[in-house]
Amino acid sequence: MAESPKAEVSTGGRAPSRQLQVETHGLDVIGDAERKGTPRTLFWPWFGANVSILGLSYGAFALGFGISFWQALVAGVIGIVFSFLLCGFVGVAGKRGSAPTMVLSRAAYGVRGNRLPSVVSWMLTVGWETVLCSLATMATATVFVRLGWGGGTETKLVALIVVGALTVVGGVMGFDLIMRLQTVITVVTGVLTLVYIGLVADHIHWSTVSAVPAGSAQEFIGALVFMMTGFGLGWVNAAADYSRYLPRTSSSRGVVGWTTFGASVAPLLLLVFGLLLAGSSTALNAAVAADPIGALTTILPTWFLVPFAVVAVLGLVGGAVLDIYSSGLALLSAGLRVPRYLAALVDGVLMIAGSVYIVFVADDFLGQFMGFLTTLGVPIAAWCGIMLADLLLRRRDYDEGDLYRPRGRYGDVPPTPLLLTLAATALGWGLVTNSAAGWLEWQGYLLDPLGLGGKSGSWAYANLGVLAALAIGFLGTLAPGRGRVREQEAKAPSPTVEEGAVA
Repeated sequence: MAESPKAEVSTGGRAPSRQLQVETHGLDVIGDAERKGTPRTLFWPWFGANVSILGLSYGAFALGFGISFWQALVAGVIGIVFSFLLCGFVGVAGKRGSAPTMVLSRAAYGVRGNRLPSVVSWMLTVGWETVLCSLATMATATVFVRLGWGGGTETKLVALIVVGALTVVGGVMGFDLIMRLQTVITVVTGVLTLVYIGLVADHIHWSTVSAVPAGSAQEFIGALVFMMTGFGLGWVNAAADYSRYLPRTSSSRGVVGWTTFGASVAPLLLLVFGLLLAGSSTALNAAVAADPIGALTTILPTWFLVPFAVVAVLGLVGGAVLDIYSSGLALLSAGLRVPRYLAALVDGVLMIAGSVYIVFVADDFLGQFMGFLTTLGVPIAAWCGIMLADLLLRRRDYDEGDLYRPRGRYGDVPPTPLLLTLAATALGWGLVTNSAAGWLEWQGYLLDPLGLGGKSGSWAYANLGVLAALAIGFLGTLAPGRGRVREQEAKAPSPTVEEGAVA
């Protein structure tokens, strides 16, 4: 594996004493000399990635399930905190193994067997970075329209180029630049978001919000699962990519706590305010479905439109940069043999191509977005359950050498986790529906056989498949996996990774 420069973490997630350079770390283990910092530094990347104005739009998304303000609030709080708590637990694997998330996953799936979840992880992160890039482009165009500066094809093209360039440069440069960038995004976006909230607070009408009727238990569960897939389950497959730079002696509780807190605090605040805004105006609620960020400009004074564009773009870029960095690592773990920065560049090209489709071709953003989240959310939930159960069973740190050695203790292609993932995914897809996305109408095939009312019944949009996949993956690994893990940990430490190992 290639020699690489230090990618150190100093207080605040910054390393001001070093010049920025392209990170050449790929799937390799971070050496002890390069692991620095404390769990507190995890606050910056996670907050910066989740402080996006898009969090306000989730208020409209949640109410769209037909539930009341209080139901949506409870579903949002549980869904956000619980899903990011899962990220915190996976983050512990990073500091125990000092390798990317989808390399540590080899302990459960085998060295080459892990390529299946790596491909799914890659698809999810590329999808997310595409969505975020598209939203930033559409938001910029909407602001330009309101200012009378245009907003047509030319504006969208320029916005897409700028947003895409920022995202790709961050992903290609790697960890050091990302940590610095996220610190800046955290401060600027946090302040401007608070200003936005102050400016539009008079659009809230509690009497209208409180009059929104309550929905059924099935609709509540559907909103809860949507929140989980839209927040933490969209990040869980990348959760160890930043904690891997921490010393092994770092507090596991600190990793869990700072990851969960940093990722959750902004979405929770934005969700509450988004619910109040969407519940106060049916017109705004409907507009968010077509343009989740741009619709929020319609209630702003003109003088704040440019700052709003800055906060919208920076917040979305903050999330997209983390996605493109992790998608590059997932692509390498799936088997592509190129340097990490080239993998990130490949993903950047795909991101821009996908954004062109969303911005200039697609006419139903929300339907496609929800279909994307729930469809890939099922196999990722299954992977997460298996990964967490495997991590819980381990009493020792990962054997670094065997993570890259097909004949090592973790095996090459063990059938059990792969079959469990396929079974959980098949069951999960049978319990979710996506009527707004025509290409997903085949899902929900188990709702009728299991007596849940079919694809038009009361359970059709509860998205039980995500919860089922998570539970099956976890329980299916926890009980039978104990003996396998004990056998692995009883073996002597492996030698240094040799040439020809699977990197």
